[in-house]
Amino acid sequence: MTQELEGIDPVVAPSGPGCMECEAAQGWWVHLRRCAQCGHIGCCDTSPEQHASKHAKDTGHPFIQSYEPGEDWFFDFRSDEMYSGGPELAPPKHHPVDQPAPGPRGRVPADWQTRIH
Repeated sequence: MTQELEGIDPVVAPSGPGCMECEAAQGWWVHLRRCAQCGHIGCCDTSPEQHASKHAKDTGHPFIQSYEPGEDWFFDFRSDEMYSGGPELAPPKHHPVDQPAPGPRGRVPADWQTRIH
């Protein structure tokens, strides 16, 4: 995977520390994903709302990167392939380390494991 790939803009910063749509609705997520083209932060497919995949479908932006500490993999929605590593994207590389997964703190229901995909 190289920086010349269409659908990756390495200078765009992430949209924030959490899923944009979940934050707006006071929802919660399991893990976070970052759009490699526009920086949109969305929740993963295990999360109840699956906002990262919805964003990719709605925009046609093909790549996401994990937005979890210690992870740098990319996923290509067009080919359903995962890549270890890739181009360096603009910081920050992950959500704040004191933010739990699932998160955010205070909004995750006690029965969260029964609500995931």
